[in-house]
Amino acid sequence: MPLTERWINQAKQLAKEIHNIHIVFDKAYSSPLQRAYVTGKIITETLALDVPEKLDILIERDFGSMTGKPIKDIELLCTPNIIKSWIITYFLDPEGAETFPQVLERAKQVLTYIQDKHKEENILITTHGDFDKMLYTAYYGLNRKDVLMKFHFGNSEVLLLSPDSTSGNAHLFITQQYNH
Repeated sequence: MPLTERWINQAKQLAKEIHNIHIVFDKAYSSPLQRAYVTGKIITETLALDVPEKLDILIERDFGSMTGKPIKDIELLCTPNIIKSWIITYFLDPEGAETFPQVLERAKQVLTYIQDKHKEENILITTHGDFDKMLYTAYYGLNRKDVLMKFHFGNSEVLLLSPDSTSGNAHLFITQQYNH
């Protein structure tokens, strides 16, 4: 699904906010999926960076048999194997889907790659909500189920993963638009 005008404007606003608080990136990576990549391009163009390098490992969680199903049907189709937060209901293991433990392992691989390749550099990663939450979980060594319940990660939001920040202050630029 292509980016809407609203989404494009959110990405532009996010880039301006990143610029205004003087976060400087040395390199950008993105999921190869269109919405994440275009969001990354908008941000890197605004910040005068090279376009993001696409990494397949940053792709969103494979939804398996839930691919293309309406969000409103998750509870009906996947109960009792769900986690229901205040804003979203997560399915845990429908047929063919990537589980959260598998996504968490992939997130750990990304962190190892970034830390090995880019010591002492600031890296911009544009990816997807479920994957972002597992990056946050892996980086701060948190419980994945607790993180799924803790916050929603919407369009054009930022998680700042840094040894200088705590998990409690890592969620920046929270928007009111949700992925519904």
